[in-house]
Amino acid sequence: MRAPLRMWRKRGTLARLLWPASVLYAAGRAMARATYRLGLKRPQRVGVPVVVVGNLYVGGTGKTPLVIELVSLLKKRGWHPGVVSRGYGGAARVPRLVTAGSRASDCGDEPLLIAAATGAPVAIGRDRVAAARLLRTMHPSCDVLIADDGLQHRRLARDFEVALIHGRGLGNGWLLPAGPLREPARRLEEVDAVVFNGPIQPVRIFSPFFFLRTEVTETYCLARPERRGSLQSLAQKQEKGGLRVLAACGIGTPESFFGMLHDRGLRFRTLALPDHYGYRRNPFPRHGVDMILITEKDAVKCRGDHALAHDERLWVVPLRASLDRALTDLIDTRLRNAGNGSKAA
Repeated sequence: MRAPLRMWRKRGTLARLLWPASVLYAAGRAMARATYRLGLKRPQRVGVPVVVVGNLYVGGTGKTPLVIELVSLLKKRGWHPGVVSRGYGGAARVPRLVTAGSRASDCGDEPLLIAAATGAPVAIGRDRVAAARLLRTMHPSCDVLIADDGLQHRRLARDFEVALIHGRGLGNGWLLPAGPLREPARRLEEVDAVVFNGPIQPVRIFSPFFFLRTEVTETYCLARPERRGSLQSLAQKQEKGGLRVLAACGIGTPESFFGMLHDRGLRFRTLALPDHYGYRRNPFPRHGVDMILITEKDAVKCRGDHALAHDERLWVVPLRASLDRALTDLIDTRLRNAGNGSKAA
């Protein structure tokens, strides 16, 4: 994935060679969209309001922490949210609920993390409509659904759309495969809100925009969660004793994780694993270090491996997110007024 990311930063030679393929991709997207605009297909309602969280840029932009924060904020407003996700990286072929006994290899790492972090019901499925209906059947008290990475899944009707933009902005502005975009940049004119995650390159938008702020402040031992401490104290310990640290992650933007740790004064070697790395093979035995810092997304998969789950060198660094209150106000108002139809595709 690293090579395409470099190519997608500008409209270089390779990107230009791939541009004809992007034209075909755009035509396919336009045809699929037209079937809904012309009424040949209709978005399916699932009985409760739906908030879609998605992005244009392929890969990680921070949707998971945004979904987790939205669930938390909606709960505080009196809602009973559930989450629907495709379950990327999981082997499940039919809709299913994420349970305490679920494994990332079955349901995907992000749904497992969302379920663990929020306590909200989570259903996965390539057919989001079927997954949403399953969730509502099993959890009838659920009165709002958040569709994780659902911006391009037009079959599921929605009442509110949130597009997330990371520090990479819109790259070179071209569609796949010549660029990183799933849909043209003008799609941002149609969503209900745009959320910026971190420092952003200039992007022209017409929708209301808000900010997601993330930080890391503490860490805990994967094998013994009662052992925990602040990253500040860890940096001080490094200064005194020369603690050897490795920072490792299998996420879409490893540089963001490493950058936040650097900002806390830590010194470490880095190991950037492929996004959604499954930990079917232990990547750490040869690293002569005293501590390995990993993300919560990595931790949910490490817990499924006996050796990794009991490796006391592994310390989890939770990501804490905060979202502009005005966005929650906007969503809450829209949801309470929902009921007379939802946004078309």
